Amino acid sequence: MPALSDRTGAHGLRTVLGLLGAALLSTSAVATPITVTAVSSKPGAALPMHIGGRVERTSDGYRRQWPGTYFETNFRGAGILLKIGDGDVILRITVDASSPTTLFKPKPGLYRVAGLADGRHAIRVDVASESQAAPTVFGGFYAAPGTRALPIPARVRQIEFIGDSHTVGYGNVSTKRDCTEAEVWATTDTSQAMPALAAKRYGADYQVNAISGRGIVRNYNGMAADTLPVAYPFTLFDKATRYVDPAWHPRLFVIALGTNDFTTPLHPGEPWKTREALHADYEQRYVDFVKRLRARDPDAHVVLWATDMAGGEIAAEVGKVAARLKAEGQRNIAFVPVTGLAFTGCHSHPSTADDARITTALSGYIDAHPEMWAQR
Repeated sequence: MPALSDRTGAHGLRTVLGLLGAALLSTSAVATPITVTAVSSKPGAALPMHIGGRVERTSDGYRRQWPGTYFETNFRGAGILLKIGDGDVILRITVDASSPTTLFKPKPGLYRVAGLADGRHAIRVDVASESQAAPTVFGGFYAAPGTRALPIPARVRQIEFIGDSHTVGYGNVSTKRDCTEAEVWATTDTSQAMPALAAKRYGADYQVNAISGRGIVRNYNGMAADTLPVAYPFTLFDKATRYVDPAWHPRLFVIALGTNDFTTPLHPGEPWKTREALHADYEQRYVDFVKRLRARDPDAHVVLWATDMAGGEIAAEVGKVAARLKAEGQRNIAFVPVTGLAFTGCHSHPSTADDARITTALSGYIDAHPEMWAQR
């Protein structure tokens, strides 16, 4: 992630500015439902921005591909401009406490957000859709006439979510299980999935480093593609640039991987001749992956969670991984089994109601360990 305004300066200054911005914005309200329309006017000055998620700075803005990216700024005025770059994307735009306005595959260009009372406002743009096929670009926020910047959000807590489609929010807003590929894309909303719900509950910044269909050692149905641990170190899925952000040190990792390793049968030509061999490889690689995360952030808590799919095979294996990590001296490791989900999203994936249930299950551990948020 590039150097951003809320990532610089002393911690105390960031906190004061964040609280000041919150206090100022609390008196504002959206006068009418906001409108977001394409415009041909020239933008004013670029406004400072807070970014959640991994991005690559380019001449066009910020290129991103991992799900759940979000962009925020605070301003005073009756409107603001935002620039959208290349790539198919679904964006949810929220101003203050307004209901989100959705842009579905918006064309690249400049857009004006209007319908605001002249005053202090906070705006957030969430990437709802998954972008496995190619990156998308967000060009940033710009001043409209009469607009000026205010202090931008400052959060102390950081959570990193790592996983597969259950973490992405695959088809979670769908009203049916039987979905086409296009319907899956259109009904996937990471901004309403478990990571966003949990981060909001704890007032945290977050990253969603997850890819639908990927596993620890094996992808869905033996699909040939990078597994999640192979893709993980990089800013984009092309693996051209390793991700580095000195300011990103989550105090909590929430990981769910194994659904794709185990829910489909092995096929001839795959590396594992038996399920037992697959189990052994999975357990060792998962342990190694968590240890690499802990080497970077040794004080972080790690929560591994799994559903009761595949007859309990996934949960049993994740439980073994957690036990091995503890036996090998890793601290602050937990396994949280999640049961009772309805799986009414596309292709029997968790719905937004299920996302809320998963969040509640995870919160049991988080609430019991408030020390994880203590400042170093």
